[in-house]
Amino acid sequence: MAVALPPPPPSPPSPPTRPRHRVVVLALDGVLPFELGIPQRILGRARTADGHVPYEVVTCSVRPPGPVRAEADFSVLVENGPEALATADTVVVPASYELGPVYERGVLTEALAAALALIRPGTRLVSICTGGYVLAAAGWLDGRPATTHWSHAEHFQQLFPRVRVDPDVLFIDDGDVLTSAGVAAGIDLCLHLVRRDHGAAVANDVARRTVVPPHRDGGQAQYVERPVPEPTLSTTAAARSWALTRLHRPLPLRDLADRESMSVRTFTRRFREEVGISPGQWLVQQRVQRARHLLESSDLSIEQVADASGFGSAQSMRQHLQTALGVTPTSYRRTFRIRNTGP
Repeated sequence: MAVALPPPPPSPPSPPTRPRHRVVVLALDGVLPFELGIPQRILGRARTADGHVPYEVVTCSVRPPGPVRAEADFSVLVENGPEALATADTVVVPASYELGPVYERGVLTEALAAALALIRPGTRLVSICTGGYVLAAAGWLDGRPATTHWSHAEHFQQLFPRVRVDPDVLFIDDGDVLTSAGVAAGIDLCLHLVRRDHGAAVANDVARRTVVPPHRDGGQAQYVERPVPEPTLSTTAAARSWALTRLHRPLPLRDLADRESMSVRTFTRRFREEVGISPGQWLVQQRVQRARHLLESSDLSIEQVADASGFGSAQSMRQHLQTALGVTPTSYRRTFRIRNTGP
């Protein structure tokens, strides 16, 4: 006798597919291979705490798919033409040594202008090193702060007088347009994008796997060519290491100078030469980083985070985070605790 079996239970619904932020990297002839690979190595390797891969990174050319000459002794086979720019949430323009009229006269070639015209309004724009010349020639940096490699900064400013060039910083975040200094500063900028989009924990994880610091001190002023100091002179490295273990305490400049057996004046000068910013600015940067980490990873109250970060009060921390990040501590925690814990 046949027995009717009950129907199988319905399969649980598949979790919804989470969207990925599409990053399109524009490879121009003469592209520097190092800079070309930074977006994929940093953004493409990012993972949130629940394993989500938040970025999709693709590379395109201003021509149909095919080889693009690199600055090295090889070409790069690029599999996407300029139409990929129309699909981008973020466009990255790495450095090139063959910018031609873009570098010489500040004007776009016909092919480059046609390709850039495909970019949708509201797309985030990013340049690495001399890639900023492309953004400036397109008019996207007019009236805005920007940076480029320190050795090109004077020429950049002369060619584009409407751009507010800052030659001393590693990168500039001006909201929907971001520019970086030369070469490895592209790593700093891409880590900043991950940090801005998904929080310090995700950026720190990428930095660890890439074997680079998650946040470099100071700006590119420390890399400008200068006479080599006498080898017998002391540095401020030990004082900086000591300070990082005591960020929760007051750190008077006198105490930092004493760690190196220097006068305050000598210590301040040497510190700025080595780091590119003043000791006070550096301490604020480190305390902001500590506060971000605690807001993301701990259940400490806002007041406790402020105390553990060395700000002294919640109001002081609020002011510094508002200046550095444009958000309050409560808003920052709400945003990045949600993103890092996942659904």
